[in-house]
Amino acid sequence: MDDHPVVRDGLRGMFEREPDVEVVGEAASGPEALAVVASLTQAGLAPDVVLMDLRMPLGDGITAIRELRALDPARPRILVLTTYDTDRDIVTAMSAGADGYLLKDTRRADLVRAIVDLCAGRTALAPGALDALTGRRSGAGTELTTRELEVLRVIARGGTNRSAAEHLLVSEATVKTHLLHAYAKLGVGDRAAAVRVAYERGLL
Repeated sequence: MDDHPVVRDGLRGMFEREPDVEVVGEAASGPEALAVVASLTQAGLAPDVVLMDLRMPLGDGITAIRELRALDPARPRILVLTTYDTDRDIVTAMSAGADGYLLKDTRRADLVRAIVDLCAGRTALAPGALDALTGRRSGAGTELTTRELEVLRVIARGGTNRSAAEHLLVSEATVKTHLLHAYAKLGVGDRAAAVRVAYERGLL
């Protein structure tokens, strides 16, 4: 969902060359994004992932994210794709319900990988986004909480955010928060590295 036609055309052209990605719709504003998702869902083509810009006319991306989450807390997965990388933008977007945050200068392979990761229940974050969300500068090296360890144990067994949420009887958003805090404390940027470091430290 982006208000610039050239950006949408570029993304569509890129994804059409990817066997694991199918573009089912596009929109130029927040309200249009909501309408497109609703229409596709009614037609049985509900998108797994929505790419959302933050700054769009006639309704911004943050509002659209909140409204999508009000309709369904889990689906579609929402990946912010924007040029804005301030701490405030990142924290606001993720707090609104986004599942990932990347910048528009992200490499094609990394963007496709992020979409696949989101479909599998994982989180995708641009470099620096994790710091903004968790305050890594002040949190690194502190002990993991019981909940953070419980989430990591599920992930270490190959579980997704959803399965961790079901196991712990919490929301996926809560699992995501625990994971982000664990990443910061372990000094890593993804779930695989978190599990590896936790094993190395004898935490799992």
